[in-house]
Amino acid sequence: MAELLRATNRLAEAEPLYRRALAIWEKSYGPNHPNVATALNNLAQLLQATNRLVEAEPLYRRALAISEKSLGKDHPQVATALNSLAFLLQATNRLAEAEPLLRRALAIWEESLGKDHPQVATALNNLAELLRATNRLAEAEPLYRRALEIFLQFTRTTGLEHPYLRAAIYNYTGVLAAMGRSQVEIEARLEEMERKFGVSLVRGGVAWK
Repeated sequence: MAELLRATNRLAEAEPLYRRALAIWEKSYGPNHPNVATALNNLAQLLQATNRLVEAEPLYRRALAISEKSLGKDHPQVATALNSLAFLLQATNRLAEAEPLLRRALAIWEESLGKDHPQVATALNNLAELLRATNRLAEAEPLYRRALEIFLQFTRTTGLEHPYLRAAIYNYTGVLAAMGRSQVEIEARLEEMERKFGVSLVRGGVAWK
């Protein structure tokens, strides 16, 4: 019910339900159960959405600690907790603290899901965004490129355009432009990908060749 209320932007109604669910899981399973970590993360996300970042941060940190202890430091749920905390740190302009968390989340997802999984592409994009925000464009570019290639491979393999593909094209061409690449150079990069994956990139979208 809380998820439904949150999805319809009724956050004030959702909050007491999240808190009640957290209290029930803590009582039923104990304070260090993975379900408690999930409940903490859900409540923290709601608090962050209502700009209560100081309240959200300790919940994210507790969720991360529980996940690490109960599931192991390399579990995918740990990567999710790392990613959530990193976003909060970025929102409070603590980019140097966020970066190692994003790198660790990426490494966990690569190991657990495989290097070509769409979740890995999302993690690559998240890290690239941070690098771009700190003006490290040369480091961000290959991450954006790799994320785009993963989404293109997904699209080619499944015959379905990945929901994040257009954003990946936009981000990749954007960083190339920020690096001073000409429109001709950018188009050449995209044509290279067209040949590699057998698709035609059209105005940020995809058309089959």
